[in-house]
Amino acid sequence: MQSASHSIPHVDMRRYDENFDAFTQEVGNGYDKYGFIALTHHGIDTALIERALDTCRELFALPEEVKMQYHRPGQGGARGYTPFGTEIAKDAKHVDLKEFWHVGREVEGEPEYPQLLPNVWPQELPKFKDDMIAIYRELDKLGNKVLEALAVFLEQPQDFFRDKVNNGNSILRPLHYPPIIDEGTPSVRAGAHEDINVLTLLVGSREPGLEVLAKDGSWVPVTIIEGAIICNVGDMLQRLTNHVLPSTTHRVVNPPAPYNAKSRYSIPFFLHFNPDVMITPLSSCISDDNPQRDPAITADDYLMERLREIGLVKD
Repeated sequence: MQSASHSIPHVDMRRYDENFDAFTQEVGNGYDKYGFIALTHHGIDTALIERALDTCRELFALPEEVKMQYHRPGQGGARGYTPFGTEIAKDAKHVDLKEFWHVGREVEGEPEYPQLLPNVWPQELPKFKDDMIAIYRELDKLGNKVLEALAVFLEQPQDFFRDKVNNGNSILRPLHYPPIIDEGTPSVRAGAHEDINVLTLLVGSREPGLEVLAKDGSWVPVTIIEGAIICNVGDMLQRLTNHVLPSTTHRVVNPPAPYNAKSRYSIPFFLHFNPDVMITPLSSCISDDNPQRDPAITADDYLMERLREIGLVKD
């Protein structure tokens, strides 16, 4: 079994301030080769991360009838609770073994975009709101730093992404994968998939199961390095870079005993473009050897197309 240190590169976030040029190359080369990097010394308070994970554990321990009060049918899971057995990976035959809660950007006053829906907060767990807003903001700032490096790596101004994600419909997704009761189930905790968005930053999990598909076709187990945050390229960034930066396939498998008898918790942050951003491949990523692969499409149209594919939006 390969360790994460052999599968995805570590990037020390202190380099952002100490040597931005070197930081840019480390981020860009890591994504160019793997589509995944591990961010260390990222500055997000460990106590906040631990508290957020513990609060999520309390959230999903609430009775099913309580959680279902916060399910919003018809919203495509955009906010609030999505029950167990709803989402399915693209082209998969079986639903994922997970439940989750979506927290969006907190907007004061009238939102710039109608897609930025009000958040849904559980009255039974008041601290959930404070903890989720706090970690949302920290991950949003961290993701923007990574995007600054990627902008320079892609031969764009350092602030290229700033006005393209400042009102993005970015989502924090506290996740619960319950214990595997039926060891013979054909379903897995999360089927092989690529993320829809620009970047994903993963907080947690304390349990094994995440695997990344290597270029040779093998699945590489990725354990969360103590204190690190896994950060991967999503399909929107892959399209923008004309597939120069790969959106790597990954999954969460059902672990062996004794881990299969335990719940798994994680909090991915899906950083999105503003809904009206046109995802047009960058000219710096188009060449004779790599002609334009995808047509231009708005971020919101692409998001809705993909949400239909995974069963969160019904026609």
